[in-house]
Order: sequence, then C-alpha cells, then structure tokens
Amino acid sequence: MHSPHDPYVRVRGAREHNLQDVNVDIPRDTLTVFTGVSGSGKSSLAFGTIYAEAQRRYFESVAPYARRLIHQVGAPAVGEITGLPPAVSLEQRRSAPGARSSVGTVTTLSNSLRMLFSRAGEYPAGADRLDSDAFSPNTAAGACPECHGLGRIHRTDEELLVPDPSLSIREGAIAAWPGAWQGKNLRDVLDTLGYDVDRPWRELAAKDREWILFTDEQPVVTVHPVRDAGRIQRPYQGTYMSARRYVLHTFADTKSRTLRAKAERFLTSVPCPVCGGSRLRPEAMAVTFAGRTVAELAALPLSALAEVLTGAGAGGEETARVLTGDLLARIGTVTELGLGYLSLDRTAPTLSSGELQRLRLATQLRSGLFGVVYVLDEPSAGLHPADTESLLGVLGRLKEAGNSVFVVEHQMDVVRRADWLVDVGPLAGEHGGRVLHSGPPEGLAEVPESATRRFLFPSEDEPEPVRETRTPSGWIRLSGVERHNVRGVDAAFPLGVFTAVTGVSGSGKSTLVGQVLAGVLADREAGEEAVGAGEQFCASASGLEAVDRLVQVDQKPIGRTPRSNLATYTGLFDTVRKLFARTETARERGYTAGRFSFNVSGGRCETCQGEGFVSVELLFLPSTYAPCPDCHGARYNPETLEVTLGGLTVAQVLDLTVESAADFFSGTPAAERALTTLLDVGLGYLRLGQPATELSGGEAQRIKLASELQRTRRGHTLYLLDEPTTGLHPADVEVLMRQLHGLVDAHNTVVVVEHDMTVVAGADHVIDLGPGGGDRGGRIVATGTPQEVARSAESRTAPYLAKTLGS
Repeated sequence: MHSPHDPYVRVRGAREHNLQDVNVDIPRDTLTVFTGVSGSGKSSLAFGTIYAEAQRRYFESVAPYARRLIHQVGAPAVGEITGLPPAVSLEQRRSAPGARSSVGTVTTLSNSLRMLFSRAGEYPAGADRLDSDAFSPNTAAGACPECHGLGRIHRTDEELLVPDPSLSIREGAIAAWPGAWQGKNLRDVLDTLGYDVDRPWRELAAKDREWILFTDEQPVVTVHPVRDAGRIQRPYQGTYMSARRYVLHTFADTKSRTLRAKAERFLTSVPCPVCGGSRLRPEAMAVTFAGRTVAELAALPLSALAEVLTGAGAGGEETARVLTGDLLARIGTVTELGLGYLSLDRTAPTLSSGELQRLRLATQLRSGLFGVVYVLDEPSAGLHPADTESLLGVLGRLKEAGNSVFVVEHQMDVVRRADWLVDVGPLAGEHGGRVLHSGPPEGLAEVPESATRRFLFPSEDEPEPVRETRTPSGWIRLSGVERHNVRGVDAAFPLGVFTAVTGVSGSGKSTLVGQVLAGVLADREAGEEAVGAGEQFCASASGLEAVDRLVQVDQKPIGRTPRSNLATYTGLFDTVRKLFARTETARERGYTAGRFSFNVSGGRCETCQGEGFVSVELLFLPSTYAPCPDCHGARYNPETLEVTLGGLTVAQVLDLTVESAADFFSGTPAAERALTTLLDVGLGYLRLGQPATELSGGEAQRIKLASELQRTRRGHTLYLLDEPTTGLHPADVEVLMRQLHGLVDAHNTVVVVEHDMTVVAGADHVIDLGPGGGDRGGRIVATGTPQEVARSAESRTAPYLAKTLGS
C-alpha cells in the first residue's frame, strides 16, 4: 500500500502494444525523458499507458455517458498505476485545423488583442465602443459580410469556364458543367430556352454568352428530350443553373473531394474587394491602437508586435498598460520558444506539427496549472539547436511551477538535462518493450545493451569515420528568389552530392527548398506551357536539364483515416491479396483477390466498413477511434477469415511487423522488395496494417521514401527531403543516412532541410539561411563544406556544427 503522498508514479504490469509486462517507478515533480529507438515502446509507456490511464480516470470522474465511452475507447493494458496526478497531453499528431484556425486562436493571443482594441482603442469621433467580438473575423459581429471573414473570395471568368471557344455547347464548350445526365440536362434546358447549342461558342452573341455563364436566374422549363432509339423518354421540368452558380455551389457545398477539386479548377481566389483581405467589417477597421488597425497588428511577426506594444503601453492609460502588459507576457513565452517570426494571422494549416506543439506549450505555461503531469511528444522536433536551450528553460519553468514533465525525446541535449531517464529497448517491436534503465541519466553508462548509451556518452576511443567530400557534377542556380521572407536571394545547389540546408526555425529553409527549388523543377517536368512556382517565385534558373526526375518526400500523412496503412500505400497489399486468392480454399470458394480487400464489400466486415475501427463521438472532447464491436479490429467477416496462407489469416498477416513479414514472405520477390526497403529505412517495427492515423510525420516520410526506393531508378534523380530525421533515435538516423548516401553514390542528388548536426556534419555541402527567423532571416549567411560553414562568424548554426565536427 502506497502513501497518498507517494512521490512516485508507479506503473505495474504494462502490456500496451509491445511492452513486456513493464514495472517502473518515476518520480513526480521532475523532468523525465523517455528514450529508445523508434518502435521500442517508449511512446506506448508514456502516452499509451500513463497518459491513457489518466484520461480513463478523468472519464470515470464525469457523467455516466462518458463512463460508457470508456468501454468503447478502451483502457490501457496495465495492471495498476499509483501516484498518478491529472495529465495534459501535447502530442504531435497532425490534426487538420480549419482555415479559420490561426496562431492567434491556438495561443488565445487574439482574444487579448481584441480586448485591447475594445477597451483601449482609438475610436473615430462619435463612434460607439465595440465589444471584443466585433474585432474577430470568426464572429457574425466582426466578419466582413462579403467574404464571411475569410479575407478572400472566389471568382470565375469566361476563359476559365470555356477554355476552348471553338467548341459548341453540345460538344462540351462549357467545361465547368457536370458530366453525364446533369450536364445533358443543362444543355437541353438551354436548347429549350432557345439558345443555339450547336454553334461554336465564340460565334454566340456576347449578351447570350454572359447570360449562359453568369445569370443568377433559375428558369424552369418543360424539356422534351430527343428520343434515343429503343428508349422512351418523357417530358420533364428542367431548371437552369448558370455555369458560375454551379461551380460556386459545388465548391461550397459538396462533400466529395473529387467534385470540389474539379470546381476549384474553374475558380480564382482574390482578396475581398470590400474588406481588402482584412476579414473585418469597416467599423472595426476604423478603430486603431498605436496608429494601426487590429488586422495590421495581427499581420506583424510576434517579435515586431511586441516592440509596437512596448512603445504604445509605456505612457498610456492604466487600461492600456494592463492589457499590453498581459499581451507582452504571453508573447514573450512564444518568442522564447523560437517562434517570434510567426504572426497572429498565420493560419494553423501552414504550421508544422512541431510549431503547433510549441504554441500549445507556450499557452500551457501561462495557464497557471500545478500538480499536473505534462506528457510531451518530441518538443525539440523542428528546432534548431540554438532554440533548444530556450525550450529547456520553458520545460524547467513548468516543473518549477509544481508539475511533472514527461517527455518522449531523441535529442541528446535534452536527454542530458533530464532529472530522470527511462530508457526502453533494447530494439524495436517484439525485440523491445523492456525498461533497460530508470534513474538519473548518468546511470545509463552502466547499461551496455542500451542503444542510447553510446550517443549519450560518446567514446573518444571510437572517432567518427571521416568520409571523403564528393565533388559536384554540376549546379542548379536560382537567381532573384522572392517568396515569403526569402527576398532577392541567389542560391546554388550542387548536383551529384549530399546537401544540407540549415538555419533557425522560420529562416526560409522550407520556402527555398520545398517551394522554390521544387517548383522550378516541377514546372520543367510539366512542360514549358505550365506557369507554376518557378515562374512566380524565381527570376531565372539554370542547370535543370541535368536532372531527369524530381522526388519530393514530405511529412504529410499517407492518409487521414484508419483505412490507409503501410501495406496499401507501398503496394505490398496487392501482392498479399493475390497470394490469398491463389490458396486452395479461396479457389474452391471462388474468392478473387478483391475478396481480401477491406475497401470493398464482399469480404470485409460491414459494421466498420473494413476500417477495423468505428469513430466514437465524445461531444465534449475530440472524437476518437475504437475497435469495431463485431470484428474487433480484424476488418473482415468470418468467412474471409477462414482462408489462411501459411497458417495465417489475412487479418493476422496485416498484424505482422515489417520484420516478421520479411521472414514470412521470404521467397516471394514482389513482397520481399517492398519489405526490404522498409527495413532499410528503419521501419521494421511497424505493423503492415498500422493505420495512417497512428503514424508520425517522420514515419510517413520514411514510408514514402521506401516506396520510392523500391522502384527501378533510371537517370539522375533529385531527392528533396524536409527534416527526414524527425522522430528518429540517433541509431535510426545512422540507418537512414546510409540509404540517403547510397542514393548519392548511385549518381543522384539529395537535398535535405535538417537541424540534426550529425547529418549536417556528414554532408558534402551546406547552405545556411538566417541569421534569424521571419523578417530577420531569408538570407544565405554561409555556404560551402561543413568545415567552411562551421567557421562562419555570422551563422547561428556554425558553433553547433563546429562542436559536432570536434573543431
């Protein structure tokens, strides 16, 4: 029996995922770091067990309705946890925030800024004081009535709607119209109204073309369809809808992604002519503070906003001083985490998962909670080493406020600063799931089987092997780059070598590589007639002809529902289904490969439509997924599961890890190729059927890379990767780097945006942007070999690179 004041969180018998009946004691009021290779079980312990149990207890403390949901969502597989306080989770799951979600709404800074304008703003003579809601584009009181607070409107014109005016309406001149019967109906209605549907579009009278495309009228007429041979077609009442009205209606209301994407092709997005893009009503825009409107202040980088508020609040009235003081304190926490380059109106969908998590962390620091366990998922992800020190300061303040901070982390600088270290391993999947060390970090030096040990305590007796720097085979040169904060930059990327692009958060790395460089190459692949990012954001580009193919590997999810998974994305599942269809049982029953797909009716469980999960709406919390009550996550109906391959059902095959599947499918070349490339990028611990919703951004990126690696490569390929080491233990980084350097050795080019100094130190060429983020960045401050960049006096990357190089 433990005391109610037990200073430890004590976990007994944890069996979640690959955890092997784990017992561990973790002291409260500490900064505790969970480490281990990818897939070792550290997240299963921190999030799947400790946080999940805290959430379960919260459900038990509320309404009976919520307690019923516990059985649907499921409790963690653990014997007992004692000494567990309430918990707050800050994960990096890539949610899909809406267009109205922004830096200001995530941090609640927008609320404070609106209050400042409401209470201390400078109003025009005779104007009534406005409530704070009037300064929000997300409320009826504040939103511009023309664009409904979005700042942009969608328009269309004749050239978009009718790309080929030589065609007649019957021949399909109005490309924006729907296909099949609906399009024929609109044509027949026009014919009935007396318009010539057989004359070339360009020969129709201008007023007729205008009415057909843009009228808001919706006349109803009796249509007598032309009889087709053998078919009786009766007259019917047909309603006309103009091409513009159809496109706007479809874009706004359709639930079909395909139809929405088609409609979007016929629209252009322009700033709202009424509010000029400010998103607000005129009466709100008439109010100023420090001589600026609320929209102007929201568009400033937070560091610049702080300067304006500091000057304005110094000599103002008491109300202004109090409100600006509160805003400055809140902004200070965000800028301390290296996010001062963001503006309040920056939309949430454009933020990385690391940026979103740090914004939420800054908000929590101001919440005043104490006695809570904060469980964080790699808060250093996407952080330049220069910003890691600030992060540690913020985590320290959370701890000093009387909280426990549990962090899943791979960054060794964070691990070294921990009060307590829980190392899980030794390897991934079924070869992991054990706690190798739980205690002060220095104690890990005595645990030889730990994969973390050699990175935390590098041996001077084993110096890093020095690889000879490769010589470029050519160069891609971009001049006059203009995009976001990258202004007037000339950049040169060497071909046939490994290039790392570095710089603090917000310095312009992803803009230069992911948008401009990728854009000019994509434009070239699309052909000379295409007008894309290259022509928009770059004055000129040379050297592109040396690249035969572009492969851009980003961290976007491989799917947004449990239906998408590793096996389907890589194409491996096609091979698996064919193998099941060839079994004796399947042939006897007439089952084809389609029977073993969970995406079509026939073999799948119809209760969950083959997802294996059902969505559980929690009303007061975000919805979550729970195992299907009928198939219990198997995805298939009982008849399909009677067919086995090598003693396993198709559901059991999907439950295999990549490593186990490689043994199971040994001798099947099509499956071996896909599985070998997944093993080569360090994903042997993932299950074949692991839902896309459970994958991190780094895992999604490596799955995409594996899919690319299994293809037969021809010609010179340029690979662009955005922080490929995110979510990777240093031991896994070594595995991934062998693959990427192997691509270069095969006469390709690799360009990575990266913060990991061991990766940068092993590059042939480095391009460092900065010196700061936002308006203080966007310039190339150093370029050359890692050794040359490490000597740069202006680069903020240089001292950390020099330390890694040992110079």
